[in-house]
Parts: sequence; structure tokens; C-alpha cells
Amino acid sequence: MRVVIAMMKHETNTFSPVPTPLSRFARGTPLPPRGDAAYAAFKGTGSAMGAYIDLAEREGYRIVTPIAAQATPSAPVHDDAYEAICDAICEAVADGCDAIMLDLHGAMVTQSLEDGEGALLARIRAIDPDVPIAVTLDMHTNLYPAIVENVTTLAGYQTYPHIDNYQSGMRAGEALIKVLNGAATPTIAWGNRPMLPHVMRQGTDDFPNSELQARAREMEQGEAMIATLFVGFPHADIRNAGLSAVVVTDDDPGAARRLCDELLDAAWRDRAAWVYRIEPLAESISRAKSATSGPVILLDHYDNAASGGTMDTMTVLGAIFDARLENVAAFAIFDPDCVQTMIAAGVGARVTVMLGGKMDMPSIGRRGEPREVSGMVKTISLGQYRNRGPASKGLLMDLGPTVVLDTGAVEIVVISRQSEPNDLACFLSLGIDPAAKKYLMLKSRVHYRAGFGPIASQVIECAGTGVCTSDYDQLTFKNVRRPIYPLDLINDPNHTEER
Repeated sequence: MRVVIAMMKHETNTFSPVPTPLSRFARGTPLPPRGDAAYAAFKGTGSAMGAYIDLAEREGYRIVTPIAAQATPSAPVHDDAYEAICDAICEAVADGCDAIMLDLHGAMVTQSLEDGEGALLARIRAIDPDVPIAVTLDMHTNLYPAIVENVTTLAGYQTYPHIDNYQSGMRAGEALIKVLNGAATPTIAWGNRPMLPHVMRQGTDDFPNSELQARAREMEQGEAMIATLFVGFPHADIRNAGLSAVVVTDDDPGAARRLCDELLDAAWRDRAAWVYRIEPLAESISRAKSATSGPVILLDHYDNAASGGTMDTMTVLGAIFDARLENVAAFAIFDPDCVQTMIAAGVGARVTVMLGGKMDMPSIGRRGEPREVSGMVKTISLGQYRNRGPASKGLLMDLGPTVVLDTGAVEIVVISRQSEPNDLACFLSLGIDPAAKKYLMLKSRVHYRAGFGPIASQVIECAGTGVCTSDYDQLTFKNVRRPIYPLDLINDPNHTEER
């Protein structure tokens, strides 16, 4: 049996100025890996594609891996990049296959399409209307009909931070194997609700998502083959951005519909709990100064690369300097030009650079604001390491050429490729022990919890500057369906003070 296993993953922030060419979908190579290289890149990793490979090998299938393309979130994907990825997958399907297993994201917007994944699946169906297709999606999927209508089985992550990528691939893949063996006939129900949950309120350690994901897992122990509640990705100004759900049952459409509606109705009832309250930065820094033990995580959540941030805004790091905080490590500032300047200076050299602030952010009416920083070039690195886990264990991370700039009070990681810090290895690989620091400035929102949550004495959420702002008032939504909560406080007079 011949099975096509492929990856196409991008979470698109339509407000981001960071471009998304094909090269952004590669790690450690100029372009995304294909064929044997794609297999080698993800075999044995904690990814859904890694799970698919393990399942196919367990079953003795012949595996074809046309491409494995995964990019850090940014602006809409360039059309030529999208077509190159889709062409690779569709050419493998056209050569003939018995099944397809796809590791997708679910929130890909291209320069021409709101629903990149749905368009790919429709194209595959035009090639082979009957081939069974399993799909794994990120919890931040913005779900469209074309995705659901063209799959056989579908599973989404049930954790945020996403530490169940592999398990989600197993859920989707095991269901597909039952179909191939004639042991199941999947029926799917899906739906959405007009709500944009704030990313800062989506963590599965927190109410209400913790309870909703627990209920989805309960459903999978009973009537459902697969149950998924998607929180959606709100920084995509597209019609179907927002919360949705999918339930797959074995030949029981009534149960699928009932269980799906249960998840959606529960999320809607608790819609007020999905709204985030913002603390002014000055108050956050004041609280940080009074901390007696560390590490204290100073979360620069307006500029998270994994939500499409430029990762070069200096607002929070500047506030750290101004407050004269000491024993700080910061991950990270994206500034390839400064990296090259410091590499040329060499380890041990003292330098003064205009750091960060190289990218304007027209969607929020802000220009880049670099800051003069002086210090010693402490470390120069290729910027590659493998995650220790639990998030994406074994996956190669690629920061590009990387430098640690030591100001005396703050060690700043300066990188050439945006990457969110979700694993201790992002510091350890550069000779920095994060557990020994009083403060850790992380450009992250929720994913940091996977690696850094266990060592944090406290977390202080710092409202800085960036296109993944937690303040919806800074964004202009033109295309999302309206009315939608909380942009429009639907039948909810109790939220006049919410932002």
C-alpha cells in the first residue's frame, strides 16, 4: 500500500509585515526538504508527521514524502511558495496512492486565498475523489468548509502549549487505518461560533479551554472517534477567523452533530472568560522590580514570532534597561544586520549597535524604533539546536547566525531567523543557564510554558509593541464576519469595560 505523507504548515498573521517566501519554510537548508530529506527531517520527532511515519511503518506501507514545509508565522504566504508546496504534494498524489496523511496547520492565508489548506485539499480531491485522507491541524485553525468536506478523518491539537502534536497525528492516522482496514466509516460534523478568543486566554492550563479540551478527550473515550475544539487564530483578518469544532464518529452523524454543538455551546456560554485584560507596561515593570526570587519571566507578548510578530520591537527590553534590572537573559531580538556587525567584531569585542526596530508595522501605525545598546560579543553561533521537549521534541530549530550580546546586566540573544522560545535549549545551546537568571525576557505568549513554566518563580505579562498585540483596539478588521465577540459585544452588556 502506497501512502503519501506530507507537511504544509503556516499560521498567517494578516497584520504582519514579515514576508513569507518559500525559503521561510526551511530549517537548516535553503528550501523545504523533499523526498528522503523530508522523511529524515521528521522521522523520530514529536510532530504529527513523525507520528504518520511511525504508523505507516508499523503497518508496512510504502511511504512517499514529497515535501515537509513548515514556517514560523508571518504575513500571507507568497503565491509562488504556496504553489510550489501544493505542486509537490499533488504530483505525488497524481502518481497514484492508496492513502494520504497530511500534517497541516489550518490557518494558512496566501496572497490570493483565505483558506490555503482547503484549496489544497480540493485540488487533491480533483485528482482522486476517493482516496482516504487524514489531516492533523493546529489548535489555532480558522476552519473553512473546504477543509472538512474533503477529508476522511481530521484531528486537532488538544494542548496549548502544543505538546501533543505527535499524539494528534496518531489520532488522525489511527482513524484512517481503521478506514483502510474496513473497520470504520467516519462521519463528520463541524461548526463555529462568532467569537475571537484572545490568544492570551487560550492556554489549556486555564479556564475555559482546559475544561473544553478535557471534555473533547472524554468524548473520544465514548461516542466519538475524534473530537476537536479549535480556538482559532484571531490575528487573521479573514471571514472564518475564530472558534470552531469538529467531531468524527463511526457512522453516526447524529452523535457527531450533538457532540460538536455541545463543545461550541459551552465555549459560547463562557465567552467572557476568553477576553484578556491588559496591564500597563509600567505596572508590570514595577512588579518585576519588587520580585525577590527568580527566574521571573517577563513576557513580551505583543511581539511573539509564533503569532507573526517581527520579534524586533524594543519596547519591553527598553523598559528593562530603564528600570536597571540585572541578571537578565532576553530571547530574542531579530536583527540580522546587527548579528553580522557583531560577528565581524568577533567574540570578546565591545560594540555599540542600534539594535532592533528595523521593521515598520503599518497595520498598527507604528514605525520601527531601534535602540542604542552597548556590550560585549559573548557568543557567536550557527543558531541551530534540537528541542528537548515536551514541545516538538527532537525538532531542529534554526535561528540563523546568532550572537549573545552581554551588556553586563542583560544577556541578549540576537538572531537572524524569527523563532519563539518554547524550549530551554534556546538558551542552553548558547551557554546561558536560564534557571540561574533573575529575569527571563521571552517574546512569547503561551508556548513558553512548555519549557519555562516549570522553572519560573512567577510570570509577568508585559504589554509592549507589536502586530500580535493583545489589544484588539489596535487592529482594523475589515474581512472577519460581523458581528463577532468581543469586537461586537453580542447580547452581552456586562462587558462594557473589557478591551
